[in-house]
Amino acid sequence: MAENEERIIFTVGVFQDTAWAERGLEALKRRGFTADSLSIVAKHSPAVAELVERALAAETTPVDVSGLGSAVASGPLVAALQGADGGFGKTGIAATIRRAGFQAHDGFIFETLTARGGVLVGVESEALAADALTVMHAYGGGNAAIGAWTGRV
Repeated sequence: MAENEERIIFTVGVFQDTAWAERGLEALKRRGFTADSLSIVAKHSPAVAELVERALAAETTPVDVSGLGSAVASGPLVAALQGADGGFGKTGIAATIRRAGFQAHDGFIFETLTARGGVLVGVESEALAADALTVMHAYGGGNAAIGAWTGRV
């Protein structure tokens, strides 16, 4: 990897519902992760919209995401998945997860769990990726994993 190439590391996990996701997000914040490093992707519902507003201090607008339907998506992970071609909405999590350093099969799992009502939480942090992973595992983040550096998979 070239020295001037930006390395972006995401840690991602899927919580079973908004209550579990809120506990996980609060624990991440207590560990020093800021709202601007956090991402949420979930099927649209009033509870998810409220969670995004509370946890990320972001307004929500439902977006159509392939594989999820009407969804709420906010944060740096969403920007990485979206890319310059707007691929996230058109093709979904499974098809765009490589942009965040994960294998396609990871994306399929994340998309399936989210489509079943889970709340995908992402954390952008290279230096504290292992800490984010530990918190996600401790607070119910299923299939939590750290992605590789962009361009390595």
